[in-house]
This record gives sequence, C-alpha cells and structure tokens, in this order.
Amino acid sequence: MTPLVRPPRLGPGARVAVVAPSGPVREERLAAGLDILRAWELDPVVAPHVLDRHPDFPYLAGTDADRAADFQAAWCDPDVSAVLCARGGYGAQRMVELLDWDALRAAGPKVLVGFSDITALHEACASRLGLVTLHGPMASAVDFIKNTRAQDHLRATLFEPESVRTIASPGSAFVPGRARGVTLGGCLSMLASELGTPGARSGARGGLLLIEDVGEEAYRIDRILTQLLRSGWLDGVAGIALGSWERCGPYELLRTVLVDRLGGLGVPVVEEFGFGHGEGALTIPFGVGAELDAEAGTLTLDVPALA
Repeated sequence: MTPLVRPPRLGPGARVAVVAPSGPVREERLAAGLDILRAWELDPVVAPHVLDRHPDFPYLAGTDADRAADFQAAWCDPDVSAVLCARGGYGAQRMVELLDWDALRAAGPKVLVGFSDITALHEACASRLGLVTLHGPMASAVDFIKNTRAQDHLRATLFEPESVRTIASPGSAFVPGRARGVTLGGCLSMLASELGTPGARSGARGGLLLIEDVGEEAYRIDRILTQLLRSGWLDGVAGIALGSWERCGPYELLRTVLVDRLGGLGVPVVEEFGFGHGEGALTIPFGVGAELDAEAGTLTLDVPALA
C-alpha cells in the first residue's frame, strides 16, 4: 500500500460543491451548513438534486441517476475545488457504477469530504483515482452545524493542513505499540459490503485501518469483523484505530468483541480515537502515510493531508 495523490488545499473564495450521494437532506440543516461554509469565506454551490426525494424509496435523496449526475457534474466542474457531501445514510453504493471514472480522473484531484455511507466513495476514489480523501463532518449534519471541535478540525485540515499533522485522541490502547502505514477505513459495515465489488481493494495489508460504525449491535460487529478476518482482508494490516460506536449497545460488551476479534492480529490497536458518528468528530485523511502510536493516542501524518 502506497500513499495516494493529495489534492490542493483550499483558500478563501474557493468554490465547493455540496452533493447528496446517499440519504435525503433536511433543508434547514443544509441552510445552516451553507452559512458556516460562507463564514469560512468559501463559495458553496448546491447541486440541483440535493433536496430531492426518491419517488419509491424514502431513504434515498433522489434517483440513483440524479445523485450520480450531481456528483459527476460537481467533480468535473473546473471551478469547483472540493466536493462536500451533505449527509450519509444509504445510497452511495447504488450510484458508484453510474459514474464516469475516466472523466473524474481527467478532471484532476479535488477534495472529497464525508463519512458513514460515503465510505463507498472513499474506497472508490482510492482504488480508481488514487486520491487522498477526507473522512470528516458533512455539510448538513448536526455535528458540523453545532460542534465547534468538528468545525475547527475540518477547517484547519482544509485550509492549514500542516497545523493538524498530528491527530491526537484521549483514547487508550488495548494493544500497545507503534505502527507505520497508509491510512484507510471508514464505516466498518460499509467496508465489509465492498468485498467482491468492482474495483474493491483486496485488503488492508500495509495500512493503518481506522474504523467505526453506528446502530450495529455487538453480534453484528462480531459478524462483520469475522467476515473480514475469514476473507483475509485484515491480513497484514499494520495498526488499527477505533472511532465511535454510537447506538451499538453497551460499550463494555462491544469492547470485549473488539478485543476478541482484533487483539489476536498482533498489531497496535487504540480505541475511542474521536472520529466517526460521535460528537465533535475529528477529520481523518485516507491515503496518507502515517505513524500510529497506540499508547500516546496519536496519528502523525508524514505530510499534510492536502498539498
């Protein structure tokens, strides 16, 4: 696993496109998020179908074709420097194969920000574009709108990425040690659902894996990790950082599952690292070489997340 291409950082006046590749977006939250982006001296533009609702499936923000068209147009617009996802939910997988990846590659490197269901796009951008992406707060999400830590860390990553080369967490190590590798990861259940799909990476060998999830009971987390172990996808992983596990049941039970499934890999593992669906989530770049120090609770990037 080698480091990926870093897109350029943003500056005042940069145009950023807001898209909805997954679930439906609440208009009032979108408006609040746009106000924050404008306060950062960015120029946000909203894709045409962001506020759509699928006629048959209420969990989708418009049809697959329209969501894909919005993403394609935003990425290929030469005036757009970053594509920010409005929210997660479900649906990104349904439109990945509708995108013209040759055209996206030709458009050049741009910043992608999102998490949760957007894991499907992080993986696709890594494997098909060879591009660093940002696992971070989304434009209409409550955490972005209301949490200062989430806002400040994303803003620093976008504008002054050298100021956040060391990402620190109050979490603790349940397997101590240091590890070097290239960052990857996202929502655990989404990573498992990528197995066997077109363009999916073969595994996490040589990587620093950062995973989290939401609304999955302990036995389901057990099942997903067991699938990744049995498939060999975790073979050769260098280290693991665990983020938030909102609504995944009692943490004591979940922690026992995580230790049981991951502790035998013989690599450093740190828990409660502060990214994902939890409050005040940190922004994590995927595709950057880094060192994970489980005991110190730090992820130190070899280079800033953006060029």
